[in-house]
Amino acid sequence: MRTDLTDTTASKINKALVQGRRAIGTPAVGMVLTLVIVTDEENAYDALKAAGDASREHPSRTLVVIKRVSRSPRDRTQSRLDAEVRVGADAGTGETVVLRLYGEVTDHAQSVVLPLLLPDAPVVVWWPVNAPLDPANDPLGALAQRRVTDSYAAEQPVRDLAARARAYTPGDTDLAWTRITPWRSMLAAALDQVTCEVKAVEVEGEEFNPSCELLAMWLADRLDVPVRRSLSDGPGLTAVRMDTTCGEITLDRPDGTLATLSIEGQPNRAVALKRRETSDLIAEELRRLDPDDTYASALRFGVDRLLTGKSPQDAARAAAEPVAVPTPVEDAVKAPAKQAVSKTARKSPGRKAAAK
Repeated sequence: MRTDLTDTTASKINKALVQGRRAIGTPAVGMVLTLVIVTDEENAYDALKAAGDASREHPSRTLVVIKRVSRSPRDRTQSRLDAEVRVGADAGTGETVVLRLYGEVTDHAQSVVLPLLLPDAPVVVWWPVNAPLDPANDPLGALAQRRVTDSYAAEQPVRDLAARARAYTPGDTDLAWTRITPWRSMLAAALDQVTCEVKAVEVEGEEFNPSCELLAMWLADRLDVPVRRSLSDGPGLTAVRMDTTCGEITLDRPDGTLATLSIEGQPNRAVALKRRETSDLIAEELRRLDPDDTYASALRFGVDRLLTGKSPQDAARAAAEPVAVPTPVEDAVKAPAKQAVSKTARKSPGRKAAAK
């Protein structure tokens, strides 16, 4: 059931939601959270579809905030709120309200969203594109316990990651981090099968991919070893190679679907590492609403190098030359990691558990 409201208010929208639930015969509210999507008209359909698919696992009230840019100076002074209310089959397992803001009200979107939040329920704000540099201090982000951005959609993903690290607040997360969850799980499981010590790591992936940078920073942070970034044609992450005292451990995914795990002394194994849809990523983020300390630690580990003028991609190109040039992630390890390479005997098996 859909209801279109023109030049409306938050109270009229709430009334339309109640009437919609009664019309379809479900007056009770069984939703677990409020998901606020801040996007533009161009990306609203894809974001709404992903949220609808994720609502099968997490029934929620979805509020889509679209700030419309007025073309004439006269329109900029005229505030207007249009809404599209969806309940029942048109809204998945929850409720959906598409809010289109015009004029001066675009600067006060939080005053429109606040009356529509579910009472006593968590709030998650997701920016599919054009995320603020400091999500926690954004007027809409301040309403949420969890703030989801996507560095992959930024014009300069690596610099966007640096901004995320500088303004990090507990509750912030990024879909670039969510995309590497299967990689982190598989690498931790591989290290759990051996009693070797890791001496160095190489992360291979396409250029300007924030997930590759985050995986490299996570490995350097957890294993305390040099990590080298190398480039490939993709798609996304293509390989991770770990040089250990017992031989090389390789997780190779050349086609973006099926990967091969190679451990010295063991037969090669095919593992499923398919690139996931946005709906799967959002559903994973909605499973836990507490701060992600592992993400924060990995993000802050490489912030010093990410904030310099030289990008990790430039360093990766230099590392491919005959003259060895350390990458920013490798430099970030600094003295303790260099000592770790020369004195691998001091490492304990507990580091593998830390990676897990």
